Amino acid sequence: MNRLLALLAFLTIAAFLLILAVNVSSPDLVIIILITLGFVAYDFATSSRNKRD
Repeated sequence: MNRLLALLAFLTIAAFLLILAVNVSSPDLVIIILITLGFVAYDFATSSRNKRD
């Protein structure tokens, strides 16, 4: 369930940033958005997996 909610949050922030990138369309902003999505994807991949002690 946590992984599903994390995926939903990732898709929500990705959709918001995509709308921002399309409407503003500044090359610098697109680069920052790609970096931000990379950080969010990394956090999603590392935080939502099952932790075994």
